[in-house]
Amino acid sequence: MMHERRRKIEELLNEKEVIKVSELVEMFDVSIETIRRDLEYMEEQELLKRVYGGAVLPQPKALEPSYESREDKNYKEKRAIGHAALQYVQDNDVIAIDIGTTTLEFAKALVGRRKVTVLTNSMKIAMVLSEDSNIRVLMLGGEVRYGDYSVSGFLTVNNMKGFNTEKLFLGIGGLSVSKGATDYHMEESNWRRVAIEGTQKVIVLADHSKIGVAAMNKVCPMSDLDVIITDSQADEQFVHRVRELGVEVKQVEVEE
Repeated sequence: MMHERRRKIEELLNEKEVIKVSELVEMFDVSIETIRRDLEYMEEQELLKRVYGGAVLPQPKALEPSYESREDKNYKEKRAIGHAALQYVQDNDVIAIDIGTTTLEFAKALVGRRKVTVLTNSMKIAMVLSEDSNIRVLMLGGEVRYGDYSVSGFLTVNNMKGFNTEKLFLGIGGLSVSKGATDYHMEESNWRRVAIEGTQKVIVLADHSKIGVAAMNKVCPMSDLDVIITDSQADEQFVHRVRELGVEVKQVEVEE
């Protein structure tokens, strides 16, 4: 009942962009305290922003935390997600691996375990994979982004247009049912859209902190995704809704 009510609140908010507590109390025939708890929880999940007497849609986030801070955050979850992604790779696959701290853990897990061809826009990922003679690494060209060890821009996009891949392992800034996959960096988002068009299967690697977040740049709607690999702390309502849309969601347990 609670999950269904919150799902309905999210739908109403996406439709109207603003909702009032009094309207929700009457609609669901529950107390003001119940609705307030719903809105508090949904604000914590960044599905809405509470205002006096109701709630509004959250504003997209424009600024991305630094690479160093992202690298340390939820490290155990990212490592577990990276290892879980191995099950989606077969020997002789041609895959693309996006920049990201979670995709970097996936790259580390690949070393010594699969014989594949990898395209990437991440210098760090290319360096990790180049240690394995069974992994052929194609480093895309482009302008190097300070601090993130990635390449982007028209050169990267044009490079990617020349390839087809079987699987794309995507790193993103945010995931939400209504906004889909989003990110902070405009030119990297352009590359992601081209990479999605040229692959057979899109696999997102994202820990629970990315769920419910909407960054400034749209990458793709949820319908373009095939698999989301996340951890067991991911919001249950989000997982349920995404599975209803036909997207496979794999949740991994994290060892303490």
